[in-house]
Amino acid sequence: MILSAYFRLLRAGYVLAREGALSMISAKDLPPALAPLRAGLWLGRLIERPSVRKTGRVERLNKALNKLGPTYVKFGQTLATRPDVVGAGIANDLAGLQDRMDPFDPALVPAILKQALDDKAVELTELSAPIAAASIAQVHQAKLRPADGLPKTVAVKILRPGVAARFMSDIESFYVAARLADRLSASTKRLRPIEVVQTLDRSAQLELDLRLEAAAISEMAENIKDDTGFVIPSVSWDHVAQNVLTTSWVDGIPIRDHAALDAAGVDRKALASNLLQSFLRHAIRDGFFHADMHPGNLFADPRTGDVIAVDFGIMGRINRKERRFLADILYGFITRDYRMVAERHFEIGYVPKDQSVDDFALAIRSIGEPLHGRTASDISMARVLGQLFAITDLFDMQTRPELVLLQKSMVLVEGVARALDPHLDIWTVAEPVVGDWLRKEAGPIGQIETLGEHLKVMAEAAGRVPVILAQAELALADYHANKHRHNDGLMRVMMLGLMGIAGVTLLALLWRITVFSGW
Repeated sequence: MILSAYFRLLRAGYVLAREGALSMISAKDLPPALAPLRAGLWLGRLIERPSVRKTGRVERLNKALNKLGPTYVKFGQTLATRPDVVGAGIANDLAGLQDRMDPFDPALVPAILKQALDDKAVELTELSAPIAAASIAQVHQAKLRPADGLPKTVAVKILRPGVAARFMSDIESFYVAARLADRLSASTKRLRPIEVVQTLDRSAQLELDLRLEAAAISEMAENIKDDTGFVIPSVSWDHVAQNVLTTSWVDGIPIRDHAALDAAGVDRKALASNLLQSFLRHAIRDGFFHADMHPGNLFADPRTGDVIAVDFGIMGRINRKERRFLADILYGFITRDYRMVAERHFEIGYVPKDQSVDDFALAIRSIGEPLHGRTASDISMARVLGQLFAITDLFDMQTRPELVLLQKSMVLVEGVARALDPHLDIWTVAEPVVGDWLRKEAGPIGQIETLGEHLKVMAEAAGRVPVILAQAELALADYHANKHRHNDGLMRVMMLGLMGIAGVTLLALLWRITVFSGW
């Protein structure tokens, strides 16, 4: 298995070199620890296809990844979230990977549906040719004719045959490469290459079961049922399987087609603002957000101006602590409270405790101040990201895997909103969502919710007290059964200690509740 993984890595290296992707890496810019790779880069350039020198670097890299197959496309999308690993320029190029793949043979579809849906497959009729093909699945339009209802137009998403096995074998080779990178130098350890592959691995495992995507649509629908301006399809659960997902069909103008939006009279400024605010609302209020909001997954309703989102294979989830961190960071930039931004980074463990809060606040100020009073057209996000990741190295910041999808999604959404409205003031648009949530958190309702969480923790701990006491009783019984082997004083100390643990646990939790609830 390991030998086959190395073989796949060698093949990938050959394809990358042949398609000119290695020409994007400057040998002289490699750190000393990676100096041995300079000879490899030189050799790789020797087999480069002459014609690729005429194309831009985006086309060269994307072509190579597409040629290597769906796993590498997904890996490229994951690396787009890690400019600290590949650099801001290459990360921006990789962000353009949007799963435009050749479809598999439509003639295979009827048999796939029959095997997956059994008798329910006959209710899906008039299947179209593939209308979208991604690295993992493709989508067809169809008519759903249920025996007990009216016919309606639906979208049918079907996994590529054999894609799961392909992913697993390729990811094995990624792990081999990550372990090699992890051993190269101390600096690569900080970038956590193995955790980057683990992120891809987990994401792929979730995407390879379309029942989980159906559940994600259902959960988001409950979260946004009282919202306006953001629309998602509904699931036909009778026509869902591990490799098949059927949803209602949604009509809209692709959000990247600015000419069509203008022709339909869609207010692009309002659309950009709505998109950004909707994403922040889902992330901060719900802690559950669409994590693949590239332009290919977004449409606009020409009648209402609503944002329509599709493809829920990649979802992000952050807990209450991380939501508060995100809100505080954004609000700190909005209000120019860089000290608070710095303190929150330390509190959540993003920056090691041995670093200086004052120095980190100064570094954050150097990034935040130039952004204020500027529109999106005046801000180079590549330069901002470059500054941010220079700071991560300076302050020995560690990657937070749970925030990787959030970081990627924020860059994607900001990019789409910026394309719709180049003069968008990101901070002004974000303030109503972020500010309202923070004011709610600081108010009575937020305090009650926080108290409820602490009471839940206390109840769980209290539930463990009988177990501790039962263990103490067993220890006492053992003592009585083996008196000759135990010291009486030592046993009393042990008993008192065990029961003390139960009491201190409850007292500590009560203290935590009173302190954190502001009583």
